Amino acid sequence: MERVIVVFDSEKSTQRICEMIESAGLAACLPCRSGAEARRAAAKHEVSLVVCGFQLSDGTGEALYEDLPPTTSLLMVAAQHHLDMVSEDILRLPAPISRSDLVTSVRMVLQMSRRVNRLIRPRRTDQEEEIIQQAKHLLMDRNGLTEEQAHRYLQKKSMDTGVKMIQTARLILDDY
Repeated sequence: MERVIVVFDSEKSTQRICEMIESAGLAACLPCRSGAEARRAAAKHEVSLVVCGFQLSDGTGEALYEDLPPTTSLLMVAAQHHLDMVSEDILRLPAPISRSDLVTSVRMVLQMSRRVNRLIRPRRTDQEEEIIQQAKHLLMDRNGLTEEQAHRYLQKKSMDTGVKMIQTARLILDDY
C-alpha cells in the first residue's frame, strides 16, 4: 500500500485527514507533527504525496515542499487567502474540505504518481537484481558491512560516478 505523509500544525487536523485517507483505502498515512519530521519521513520512506497545512509548527508548507524529493507532490489544505500566496507548483485544496474532495484529490495525485513512476523508473530485470545482490554480498563478506550498508555504498558510488547501480555492481564484481 502506498504511503502519504500528513502534517498539520494541529494534531487533531492531522488525525482527521489521516482517517479520511485511510478509511477510503487510498494509502497508509504517516502522521507528522512538524516540517522537519515530514522531511525525515520523506527521506526514509518512498512517498508520492505530502498533505499539509499552510503553516506548520516550524515553518510553512511551501518551505517543506522545496525540500521534498522531485517525485513527491504536496497537497496544501488551507484557507483560500493563504493558498493564493503559494507557488503554482503546489496542489491546493481550500478549507474547509469535504471528505469527498480530499479523497478525490488524493486519489488523483496517487494515480498520476504511479503513471509517472512507471515512466521515469524503469524496473530492473531479475538478472540485474541478481548481479546487484552478488555485489552486495561481496561487499558484506569482504568489508564486514550489513546488507543496508552495502546497498547504501552501491547507491553512493553510483550517484558519485553518475552511472546506474547495475553498472556499479558489475564494476565491483569485476574488481574482485
